Amino acid sequence: MVAEEGAPAGALAAAGYNGVMEELNLVQRIVIWALPVLFAITVHEVAHGWMALKLGDRTALMLGRLTLNPIRHIDPVGTLLVPGLMLLVGGFIFGWAKPVPVTWENLKHPKRDMALVAVVGPLANLLMMIAWVAILKLGIALMDSMAWLAHPFIYMGVAGIFINAVLMVLNLLPLPPLDGGRVVTGLLPDRLAWQYSRIEPYGFLILLLLFFTHVLGKIMWPLISGIFAMIFVIAAVPANFFMGILQSII
Repeated sequence: MVAEEGAPAGALAAAGYNGVMEELNLVQRIVIWALPVLFAITVHEVAHGWMALKLGDRTALMLGRLTLNPIRHIDPVGTLLVPGLMLLVGGFIFGWAKPVPVTWENLKHPKRDMALVAVVGPLANLLMMIAWVAILKLGIALMDSMAWLAHPFIYMGVAGIFINAVLMVLNLLPLPPLDGGRVVTGLLPDRLAWQYSRIEPYGFLILLLLFFTHVLGKIMWPLISGIFAMIFVIAAVPANFFMGILQSII
């Protein structure tokens, strides 16, 4: 076998990589995805509440939502049902948590500050994605000496990169009530911002329509693929190895 550039030959061989990864059963995939998904949606929501607190709104703090305890953020549908069903049928995986409440009247500069509160959510996903890249790299490095530890690091590292890339790109779409829509509202002049924000009651329905007509995937996948390409180059993660692992867990 010829090792891919950037990956130890022994590590890939020890992982059993030959271009096609082993298919995992449903229980194994649930175990792999549980922590990355819970962390991705929990930290995303906590970031919103933390920024709101810094800007003068204590609502999330008073309601006990500034915690990394995922139980406080779990939405039965978005955190459990939807990711579980999508994992069961295979393919695109995403989820959401209960939104952290923000009282805009408490903010010092409501229009600007709501945009800042919104943008830190995707930023949190970016930082988590970088952390999962480090875990993936550590897993590859440990394959020769500690394969029992390396395997979960590799599988969860890929899952963590994927779910955070999906959530970051999805939330940056300029559609209220997604974070990107709130950022656009904060940047527009007041009159246009008000008109644009009127889309919000229909935003979820529009998102579902885009999803079921496969338009959402066509919008998001090129952006997600671009993120993966940067990871392959900057972090020297072998592309075929990464995609093989990803295909085996979705």
